[in-house]
Amino acid sequence: MLVPETYVAALCLTILTMLCWGSWANTLKLSPGYRFQLFYWDYVIGMTAGALFWGLTAGSLGHTGTPFLADMKATAAAPMLYAIIGGAIFNVANLLLVAAIDVAGLAVAFPVGIGLALVIGAISNYVIKPVGNPELLFGGVALVVVAIVLDAAAYRKRETTAKTATARGIVISLACGVLMGCFYPFVARALNGEPGHSAPGPYAVTMFFMIGVVVSAIPANWLLMKKPLDGREPVNGADYWHAPFGWHLAGTLGGAIWCTGGVSNFLASGAHLVGPAVSYSIGQGATMVSACWGVFVWREFAGAARAATVLLVWMFVAFLVGLGLVAIAPLY
Repeated sequence: MLVPETYVAALCLTILTMLCWGSWANTLKLSPGYRFQLFYWDYVIGMTAGALFWGLTAGSLGHTGTPFLADMKATAAAPMLYAIIGGAIFNVANLLLVAAIDVAGLAVAFPVGIGLALVIGAISNYVIKPVGNPELLFGGVALVVVAIVLDAAAYRKRETTAKTATARGIVISLACGVLMGCFYPFVARALNGEPGHSAPGPYAVTMFFMIGVVVSAIPANWLLMKKPLDGREPVNGADYWHAPFGWHLAGTLGGAIWCTGGVSNFLASGAHLVGPAVSYSIGQGATMVSACWGVFVWREFAGAARAATVLLVWMFVAFLVGLGLVAIAPLY
């Protein structure tokens, strides 16, 4: 299988993760009117197809490690279970994040959910595998959290009719943050393998992770269809079959993009060159990538107040400096 063999290669993969995780949501804009719960079925299909594609191609080439299918067959029960649990936790967190945006608005959901996830994930992953200078790592993480808060403040300035944050929305955001910060340690444990057995490769771990996503998506997304947390009417499952083909294609593409970022992240972490804490922290910089799409491509801040523009400038400064500190932490 193909794996990174230098620190620079592993770092580039974490940056690719950030780009993919921050870009997949653009596919939502390609399917206007499509309820997210229906979009999510296509999204899960795309994630699973992406895991199979990368496993059967990059995971089966080269002379390093065990080929994808043989690796899956040889994986011990414990790493397999860790990866599946990680996928299930991530899936529920991802669904809660979208629900929190609907209920409390972007200005609450992202700083509370993703900010909390970044802090929990960085600390827990560092405890499991302490790779990198802790002062640089956690200093960089703190700056990325500041950038996320500034991003939320800029959106609040832009949205003159911003939604009022309800207690329910804040609780959902907190639950999302805790779960989003907890899924990656299970992935790290899976990549470390089990004593007495060879550790599974990142491609096999990704496939087991996706099994966890699929298994948990069926009851969790079905429940959100019946009882949407945004207070809207229940989603009619029959509408899925009446949606235009382009909407299905967009959802599948979104899942494939996320999966590409996930494979890249697991490769960087599994190569033991940057460590799971650094790999996860840089990947969660996806929030800023999403902000870049909104600002420079979708022109979401066109005509916004000057205060919003100033906050955006400081957001990008804090993010770039924080990301730089996280990136160099393994070198010291």
